[in-house]
Amino acid sequence: MLKRDSLRLGILLGFLAPVAGMFIYYLIQFRMFTLQEFFTVMFAQKALLTGIVSISLLANAVVFTYYINTRKDRTAKGIFVVTCIYAISALLYKIIG
Repeated sequence: MLKRDSLRLGILLGFLAPVAGMFIYYLIQFRMFTLQEFFTVMFAQKALLTGIVSISLLANAVVFTYYINTRKDRTAKGIFVVTCIYAISALLYKIIG
């Protein structure tokens, strides 16, 4: 499945990689809190939210780089689109919310 070159796979990976990145960051930095407390604090502090989203998007950068280097351009395009959606959403939440 991961060797295919499709936009759907890229979109799926683009949504899942930041979630995995955020969970890994939680395990490294915030494991003394429960997941519920972690999300409560994250959404209460806008600066923390954008920082965590930025770190989470590094997971997308890793996956994106892999698919670019293996010349799976459709998959990379899906990952890039979702990365932009995540980044814009985080910025809008920080500005508006």
